Amino acid sequence: METSLEALLDQVRERGGFTSRQQAAGAMENVLVVLGGHLVGDDRTDLARLLPAECGTLLADAEPASEPLPPAGFVDAVAARTGEDTAGARRSVTAVLGILAGAADDALLRRILTQLPPGHAGLFGRTEPT
Repeated sequence: METSLEALLDQVRERGGFTSRQQAAGAMENVLVVLGGHLVGDDRTDLARLLPAECGTLLADAEPASEPLPPAGFVDAVAARTGEDTAGARRSVTAVLGILAGAADDALLRRILTQLPPGHAGLFGRTEPT
């Protein structure tokens, strides 16, 4: 993804229906930190390299999660970070992960999804890998 931070935030703002870049930045930060905690190795660093440096760092430097989260738990973890209700957190998650799915090639996205418990593909706007 050869894009500036501002362009990326505008994509998230539009996709998530946020009213400002600041809201989009908050969504991006919280989703990337939660996602980064659930990815390891080259998949995490390969995804981070596709993002503007500020975003890639959030993903790459996230503390490892203590346990894998099912999709609802992933949304709840974002809600806990933001103070949003579940619907607001789901909007943030699907907006950010949908943008990431578009940035990653199919092979990288498949590798990412295999690191996550079943059901996460829907949060990325995709179907489960076979």
